[in-house]
Amino acid sequence: MTEILQIHNLRTYFRGEDTVVKAVDGISYGIEEGETLAIVGESGCGKSVSALSILGLIPSPPGWIESGQIIFDGHDLLTLSNSEIRKVRGAKIGMVFQEPMSSLNPVLSVERQMTEGIRLHLGLTKQQARTRAVEMLETVQIPDADSQLKRHPHMFSGGMRQRLMIAMALSCGPQLIIADEPTTALDVTVQAQILDLMKQLCQENNVALMIITHNLGVVARYADRINIMYAGKIIEQGTAREIYRSPKHPYTLGLLGSIPRLDGRQSDKLQPIEGQPPDLGDLPSGCHFNPRCQYAIEKCTIEYPPFIDLDGSHRAACWISDELRTGAAH
Repeated sequence: MTEILQIHNLRTYFRGEDTVVKAVDGISYGIEEGETLAIVGESGCGKSVSALSILGLIPSPPGWIESGQIIFDGHDLLTLSNSEIRKVRGAKIGMVFQEPMSSLNPVLSVERQMTEGIRLHLGLTKQQARTRAVEMLETVQIPDADSQLKRHPHMFSGGMRQRLMIAMALSCGPQLIIADEPTTALDVTVQAQILDLMKQLCQENNVALMIITHNLGVVARYADRINIMYAGKIIEQGTAREIYRSPKHPYTLGLLGSIPRLDGRQSDKLQPIEGQPPDLGDLPSGCHFNPRCQYAIEKCTIEYPPFIDLDGSHRAACWISDELRTGAAH
């Protein structure tokens, strides 16, 4: 398959009062047509900032993209002007934000918010855009779609608002959808419905899907490949099967150890990752995870590890990845 998005050595920084925060610090990866890629990590690791960097939504000041390339559809998005990136945002790359009520305008009707982007990017008339909006609401299984267009966001439940966001993201026929924590505020049943819906629609339309989440359990059945992020860097990459069957970074082991298992014993306790995420403006020397790592050796405190190629497409940035036992998280 063809990679529609390639990110090379992306660095996005923010200026604080007396320091520079390296929110994204040299990440590289790609995503293929129709593929589902998950970006997983704790809050503050740089997941959302990397997505906003792709869309050109980093607030400046205090943020800026220090270096790197974001190649999409044959063009480096970082070289485009504001007007050029606006033609990509929404039309070719759709975004499902973390909390719909913070991205939907509470005083505008659903119709106004959906048809604005459709008319802008597809050049349709007002009536054609409305017809397209109804079709998209029906696609995301919102009943009585025609009358729902007249309503305002606060009149919908959390799950329905997220369906609205998915409909808006798909409305212009994008090649890539970025979903930033799309199920955070939803109950477990609705989470599954939303993720199933997104996966199904992307497969039917051959749209690449990037899911950003803090929960490895959420992406177990949806992701084709997974990137694990920690302190602004990707520390492990691989297919979902490789990551779950044989995690090769202690941080990944910790994430898996904090997920309840259906095949576990009732007496088994979850194993939290000790300590706190690091201050991105004052990172520890060596591997940034070493203060919290139970496997750390002296070298871990001195030198940051390079990516090591493991089996298949599996890679990890850890000095002792070869020594970690398969299944050590269980």
